[in-house]
Amino acid sequence: MKKFHYDISIEAKTESEADAKMTALTTLAQKLSPIELTKLAHIVKNDPVKTALAKKYLGV
Repeated sequence: MKKFHYDISIEAKTESEADAKMTALTTLAQKLSPIELTKLAHIVKNDPVKTALAKKYLGV
């Protein structure tokens, strides 16, 4: 599979928090298909009830 490089900025309180977010995002990108990622982003953006349930399930 090809690799593509992007320059992005992440909002965070500290650099270590930004690094943690980037690590999590790259893991999601590696493990989920584009369709799954798109659906996840849509739910997080538009469905606060499902997002709250997911956070509760994850313990966060």
